[in-house]
Amino acid sequence: MSEMTGGQKRIGLALSGGGFRAAAFHLGVFKKLKALGLLENISLLSCVSGGSIAGAFLALNWNDPDKALVDLENYLNEKSISVSTFLGGLFDPFSSRLDKLADSYDEDLFHKKTLLDLRGGPRIYLNSTNLATGNMFSFIAGGPNGPEHMRDWEMGKVSAGDFPISRAVAASSAFPPVYPPLRLDQDKYPKSVPGEDENQTAEVIGWDFGEEDYLHDNWHTDTGGQESYVTLTDGGVYDNMGVNPLVSQRKNLDYLIVSDGGKPFKLDARAAESGLGALYASIGIMMEQIRSLQFSRLAAVTTKKIEGNPKSLWFSIDSQKGEENRGDAKSASNIPTDLASLTTDQLQLLSRHAGALLQARMNRWAPELG
Repeated sequence: MSEMTGGQKRIGLALSGGGFRAAAFHLGVFKKLKALGLLENISLLSCVSGGSIAGAFLALNWNDPDKALVDLENYLNEKSISVSTFLGGLFDPFSSRLDKLADSYDEDLFHKKTLLDLRGGPRIYLNSTNLATGNMFSFIAGGPNGPEHMRDWEMGKVSAGDFPISRAVAASSAFPPVYPPLRLDQDKYPKSVPGEDENQTAEVIGWDFGEEDYLHDNWHTDTGGQESYVTLTDGGVYDNMGVNPLVSQRKNLDYLIVSDGGKPFKLDARAAESGLGALYASIGIMMEQIRSLQFSRLAAVTTKKIEGNPKSLWFSIDSQKGEENRGDAKSASNIPTDLASLTTDQLQLLSRHAGALLQARMNRWAPELG
């Protein structure tokens, strides 16, 4: 049991994308933190795609974490939605594949709950990508008293207490081109925010490097009047690890932990030279570049010898440093990153591997946590 219990140490936890595999990997992180008495120390969750599935479910059931972890594991073991939602959207003219995805999440996990129902748990960011601006778009909720809102730093923020959790998670995990984007018309997300205090909003939101002064000079809530709606796709297109909210809110946190269960880039001695293979490889390279830049940003803002700076711990599924059993990293990395059910053996592997990696980083960089 850690000596750091209660509210003494505030943890910000970023949960990457990567389908059900990533959700199961993050489940292992939850279990390790629970075993150390640190789960209740989570003050902020920043979630992307598969991480949003795990993070939103835990946050919604914050008052009974033991049951939440068991129920989440059972869900990942029993449910497959990738094929059913894809086919359902093809043959139903009144419902898109994304609608089917959101309905599936709602039926099995969220049961008509809205962002308002996340109060009482940690502050949570469910992150997607705004195709209209190229920015991260976040559904933000939780904490003792909210507030709940959705926002793009360039277009502004609006109240979102009645927005369904299932649709926020679906937007975050709408991997293109399998799932179409989530469209928000002006009745849900107006172009401007009447009565919004710009400087106050900028201070709350921060920016990529916490440079609040930049936003004080450049903040605006109308991008020129051209957009009548926004379209939201998988948060991994912008930041697959959800590092941005941790960096912008680092002054309110003591530890930043990044759990990366996404798909690592693999060397390919026989890389494709044309067609879809080359396109797929190109996307993989771009995603790996974004991943590397996010880790570099995290290191840049936490390694400076400044009093009050949080400690940062991060680990990726392909890391062999700290694996409990030889070969765990390779085996875990070979599990697909889709939304298909996982076997009991796969769940045990992912959970064990994530917990071991977190423990190894704590031992090295934050031994006071246990």
